[in-house]
Amino acid sequence: MNKHFGRQDVPVSESEAASLFLLEQVMEYTYPAALRAAAMLGVADHLADGPKPADELAKATGVDSLRLYRLLRVLATRGIFREEEDRRFALTPPAEFLRSDVELSLRQAVLMLTDETFWRPIGNLAGIAKAADKNPVFREIFGMPFFDYWASQGASAKDFHAGMMSMSEVENQFLVRSYDFPEGATVVDIAGGMGGLLLRVLRENPTVRGKLFDRPHVLERNRLGELGADDRWELVAGDFFKACPPGDVYILKYIMHDWSDEDAIRILSNCRAAMNPGGRVLIMDPVLPAGNTPHPGKHMDILTMGIYDGGRERTEEELGRLLAGAGLRLNRVINTGCYISVVEGVAD
Repeated sequence: MNKHFGRQDVPVSESEAASLFLLEQVMEYTYPAALRAAAMLGVADHLADGPKPADELAKATGVDSLRLYRLLRVLATRGIFREEEDRRFALTPPAEFLRSDVELSLRQAVLMLTDETFWRPIGNLAGIAKAADKNPVFREIFGMPFFDYWASQGASAKDFHAGMMSMSEVENQFLVRSYDFPEGATVVDIAGGMGGLLLRVLRENPTVRGKLFDRPHVLERNRLGELGADDRWELVAGDFFKACPPGDVYILKYIMHDWSDEDAIRILSNCRAAMNPGGRVLIMDPVLPAGNTPHPGKHMDILTMGIYDGGRERTEEELGRLLAGAGLRLNRVINTGCYISVVEGVAD
């Protein structure tokens, strides 16, 4: 257990420290709230040319100076911004990624992950835990399942997809450099969205060809034209619950965690049925460690509980059972250096 944040020079009993620790933990939700506010206001953009006082930042962002100071002060306790003398604030290395004009900006990812579609259901995890099967809380709030909701949002759904792309751009660099794609292979990105991950695979593996597989309205927004080699990729529209296109390597990033075990096995089975001899599937999800070991995937698991009907993050053993249910064998788990692992499944 971490020490509480109170004065360490005042002696307290172990019991007292434990009680303070619990009270401090329950107030931690204020931190992502402040982080969202800073992203919405674009504070980091106004610090790109150097530190500024809170008063100047308040004028630039059109908010109250004292209130802005208070939210930046709490972020500075976590290394997001740095408070200097006279209430001046400066960027830190993590805060640089809140800028909207930098490569691999995470501003849109922060806004997406703190959007009300994530935040509000989490407020009633007890109600979700009591549900027999599907997630009634999300439906009660938004009137439909998560993906249906965003599909219905029209222009505003661009913010969600921009957030996913922002988050993925950072993650994808870890994933692609951690796996040796076979020479000349056809890589199928299952429900690959706008194709950011497949684009990176193709850029870094010049002999590889790609297929981006998703629903027609998603494929319309694909980025694969950025490759500058249209003969190396194709778009395939379809439903992964019905069939998947043929290929050698199947990428499933953040797909398994969307679905129940039964549905996940259906998707993997369709990949297994379509794959060429010697093919493989790459599940790209957090792999949860056992016991009390901290891991970002355990937080992501709570997010999936809040927004999906049956999805969750899984342990290596649980992912192995999914693969076995589809006639595949877990061959290895690759540590990529970030919170997502590459779980390779091969045909028995």
